[in-house]
Amino acid sequence: MSEKDKIELSHVAFIVLGLVAEYPCHGKDINYRIEERGMRNWTAIGRSSVYGVLKKLKEDGLVDSWVEEEDNRVVKMYQITNKGSEVLKNKVFRVLNEFTGKNNQDFYVAFQDMPYLTQDELIEAFSNALQNIRKHKKELEDMLSELGPLPLNVRGLFTHPIKILETDIEFFKEVIEEIKQGGGLNDKKAYGK
Repeated sequence: MSEKDKIELSHVAFIVLGLVAEYPCHGKDINYRIEERGMRNWTAIGRSSVYGVLKKLKEDGLVDSWVEEEDNRVVKMYQITNKGSEVLKNKVFRVLNEFTGKNNQDFYVAFQDMPYLTQDELIEAFSNALQNIRKHKKELEDMLSELGPLPLNVRGLFTHPIKILETDIEFFKEVIEEIKQGGGLNDKKAYGK
């Protein structure tokens, strides 16, 4: 196992590394993009988390930093390293590839960071996830069938996730088809660049 495979990014580190990977930036810029994209609505990142995470990412060799003057003040700029790019790419692939349809905030981060994978890697990851979701849905359907008649408060614990998984299956099929057609994943305008 290589060193980059040993590094496990926390949820917040995954978010921050993905944002740094978009282009060289400073902590205030990262917080701005988190706000602008409404990321606090679909991730677990606090306002003060960014700076501590940047320090840890630098210690792990995943980002480099330097000081610049901006608007008559000194700011610390960050840029992803080659090691950081590999760690990020591996994490994005693994999260997408292993997704089963269960609630996973890292999935949304990985989905945002899809442009770091090749078209073939994306198709492989989403196809595997689609299989995982279908398997999970079948397991729930089989369990529900085996249990026989159930009161609503118990039956709903199966039927609600099954309905969500049905929606996930349709969504993933659409995503795979769009990726096969080019999908606009390398559009830097999407990142404000």
